[in-house]
Amino acid sequence: MSELIFLEPVLHEKLWGGRRLETDYGYDLPDGPVGECWAISAHPNGDCRVRGGAWDGQHLSDLWRDHRELFGNAEGEVFPLLIKILDAQDDLSIQVHPNDEYAFEHENGSLGKRECWYVLDAREGGDIVVGQRAKNRDEFAQMVDEGRWDELLNRVPIQAGDFFQIDPGTVHAILGGTLVLETQQSSDVTYRVYDFDRRQPDGSLRELHIAQSLDTVDFDVKAPTSGKIEAPEVDGVTHLVETPNYAVDRIRVTTDAPVTYAQDWSFLCVSVAEGAGKVSVGGAEYDLPKGTHFIAPSGCGDLAFTGDMLLIVSHL
Repeated sequence: MSELIFLEPVLHEKLWGGRRLETDYGYDLPDGPVGECWAISAHPNGDCRVRGGAWDGQHLSDLWRDHRELFGNAEGEVFPLLIKILDAQDDLSIQVHPNDEYAFEHENGSLGKRECWYVLDAREGGDIVVGQRAKNRDEFAQMVDEGRWDELLNRVPIQAGDFFQIDPGTVHAILGGTLVLETQQSSDVTYRVYDFDRRQPDGSLRELHIAQSLDTVDFDVKAPTSGKIEAPEVDGVTHLVETPNYAVDRIRVTTDAPVTYAQDWSFLCVSVAEGAGKVSVGGAEYDLPKGTHFIAPSGCGDLAFTGDMLLIVSHL
């Protein structure tokens, strides 16, 4: 069966979230600050349902379990990727993620968390945290204990269209006024180093994970100075990154320049980050309003995009 698999996003309230997922993308938000749209996910903390088509109403995890042929019979107990849009009205915590080995041992067999960010929007003069300046575990622990955050953290100015790869062990934080599309491993393991001493609605502080962070930080990570994309755009496609867990492309479609994207992979995750258009595949045509997310299954055929839109596409 070659039809595209459209998914209903799962929305998560977050202390640092806002309302842009409603105003910018038209999602039906619950009350309060909503920080994350889990757009393509089979993780237990946000398992997306299929919208329409032969698999209507089923969860993505059901398809991964029962219809692995849709995914080119890719291996693994869990659907390996998780695609999000994050609306950071306020700063996220300073955090770090473990690799697969550490997460498997210490987090009940979870995957680790490698991720990357495509910056959809950023406030003027905005920045983010990617990387840190301590040379070793002891120096890091001392700087954290003494609250020397300006000295420790590597801040990078950002603007819309920037891209950052965040490998396990990289200290990082998305800061306020930033809208990001994130591609990551299917993991929900985050170790907080610092949370700006913020109070939750009940007055409590969120838990920090200093011991796990000290175990996890990779002191060999080179901190970036910019998120500017240097890769060339070829026929509307820019290859953003390739890692052991995923590869990510940006596709820019205009009314004058439609794009045909080869589906040569076990599956593709596709998100309409800006604009709107259509996709034709296997003799069918689908409308693609902004904020649409879908999976192009194995063997569905090449995707012919028309309209005026920007898409982020990922695969294994």
